[in-house]
Amino acid sequence: MISACGLKCDECEFFGKTCDGCMIVKGQTFWAKEHMPNKTCPLFNCAVNEKSYKDCGDCAELPCKMFREMKDPNSSEEEHQQSLIRRVEILRN
Repeated sequence: MISACGLKCDECEFFGKTCDGCMIVKGQTFWAKEHMPNKTCPLFNCAVNEKSYKDCGDCAELPCKMFREMKDPNSSEEEHQQSLIRRVEILRN
């Protein structure tokens, strides 16, 4: 399963534990519920809820500013940049 932002859910340490995948929970992931004002991942909200896309890959602006700036606080800048490249590639294929 691929998330709206191109993450592979089965590679995530939280998948099947505290998260069933953003598509299943409609963007209301455990971290979004804790940290986001509207309790929904902003990328999911933009792509799926507001633009009615399947995921960020349907958007001509990929990778947009929000996509580039949303960073896992536990990853280094280098890891983040590598993740962006990989996720864009996944979403465009």
